Amino acid sequence: MDKFWRAEAMIRAADRDDLTIETLVPATMAQLRRVHTSAYLDSIRAGALERIPAIKLGLPASAELLHRSCLEVGGTILAMWAARAEGLACNLAGGTHHAFPDRGLGYCVLNDVAIAIRDLHEHDPSARIVVIDTDAHQGNGTHAIFDADERVYTYSIHVGRNYPAVKSPGSCDVELDRYAEGATWLAALQDTLPAALITARADFAFWITGADLHTDDRFGQLRLADADFAARDHLILELIQDRRLPTAILYGGGYNREREYTARLHADTVLRAADYQFAV
Repeated sequence: MDKFWRAEAMIRAADRDDLTIETLVPATMAQLRRVHTSAYLDSIRAGALERIPAIKLGLPASAELLHRSCLEVGGTILAMWAARAEGLACNLAGGTHHAFPDRGLGYCVLNDVAIAIRDLHEHDPSARIVVIDTDAHQGNGTHAIFDADERVYTYSIHVGRNYPAVKSPGSCDVELDRYAEGATWLAALQDTLPAALITARADFAFWITGADLHTDDRFGQLRLADADFAARDHLILELIQDRRLPTAILYGGGYNREREYTARLHADTVLRAADYQFAV
């Protein structure tokens, strides 16, 4: 969890006049219940997960964990509304795409993107959303939640033979071999994302960036170098800028062998995004 405060410190140290960090408000239980079951939320709060669900989540359930997760979701909701008003905004966390309505998986307690989308649809039921997921792992929870919702288009580029073992089909799944090099990954992104954005016809985007594509990540099983991350960011930011597509940017996963480097990768993406802010 140290990547969050480390990345924030790096972003603040950049002393950018065009970037402000706002204090967030935790998501409410009413907002959470638009996606998650009351039984699941109660089990997290009470620390009462059974053994197998607890192992699959990977975090000790408690009231403190639920509160921290509500803050993370609140950050995504705040970023969504800020991006709707200003074009781009970032949550310095978020992207917990493995969480399902009745269970958490892979360190993901609450599905922040799904909760934010439901919040948006409460105010604008016709809004069309695209979820751009460039984390090394497929966003199975998000895909499953919106499988029957034609207003939400889910794009995921990820390692095929990697966690999660059982995938949930999305609108566009781009599967790569293990240990694909940066050039291969970037070519696959370039070949598929522009067409996916055309098909999605979206009014708003969530981009789960992911720092786990790095060659030194412990779990990503990809081989992207720092320069490949920069190329990824510029490619996606230019696409959304060209389309004047308001976008909330989220962290996703990152488990670099050098712990501080995970924070650096996340911070660099946020700082690059600040160069692309545009009015909607």
